[in-house]
Amino acid sequence: MFDAVYEERDGELHAGVLARGPWDPDAQHGGAPAALLMRALERLDDDGADVQIARVTYELLRPVPLGQLRVEASVLRPGRRVQLLEASLWTPAGTEVVRARALRVARAPITVGTVSERPLQPPDRLPPVETDRFRPDSYPGGATEIRMAHGEFYGQGPAAAWFRLKVPIVAGERPTPLQRLVAAADFPNGIASELSWDDWVFINPDLTVYIEREPIGEWIGLDARMRVVEGGSGVSQAVLFDQRGRVGRALQALYVARSSG
Repeated sequence: MFDAVYEERDGELHAGVLARGPWDPDAQHGGAPAALLMRALERLDDDGADVQIARVTYELLRPVPLGQLRVEASVLRPGRRVQLLEASLWTPAGTEVVRARALRVARAPITVGTVSERPLQPPDRLPPVETDRFRPDSYPGGATEIRMAHGEFYGQGPAAAWFRLKVPIVAGERPTPLQRLVAAADFPNGIASELSWDDWVFINPDLTVYIEREPIGEWIGLDARMRVVEGGSGVSQAVLFDQRGRVGRALQALYVARSSG
């Protein structure tokens, strides 16, 4: 049994069962490759500039399989004020399955301008979610702990929850604050659905995370909601928190369809 989401062997990454998502037992949850590619983006040379990642967009091009994967990352546009980064995840057969583009911007030299948001109830006052809908050998079931701050898990309507990684993203490494953030940021459609889980699927082929500051601590909070327009498409979004306050926002476009099961 894996004790991390990924293991690194001879420069290649191997996704174990803890990367598995809820839609397909052979495919990964989006939070797993999001954190893995954030790891690659953070390791890119910043050329000594005082910059931070302010936005990252993930295109989930195809289902991400378990097993061996290859990560590639590069700086597309260097700069002192704005830098454009890219990272991709590939299968051994040479198929690109996830692509991420990130903006690094110069840090704002100010100490004012914060936006007040309604704080979430602290996670230490909430019970862990217990459900048989998630397999224990999966990303939402085994790699993350979830505690609902308001709303009903697997219910309908707006909801808020706290997420904490229970295992490392890569074996032997402590997850960085931004890896923790994006590992949780793919869950808005998972906690705040306007549709029945029994009758519909609502899968996000993308994820965009705007980062106002790096989170502090292990817990990441999502205050989430979904909108689905008749004859149109769906969008899920969440304000992101740590226990000190707001840290950013996540957005997902949704593919919505009747469940075949």
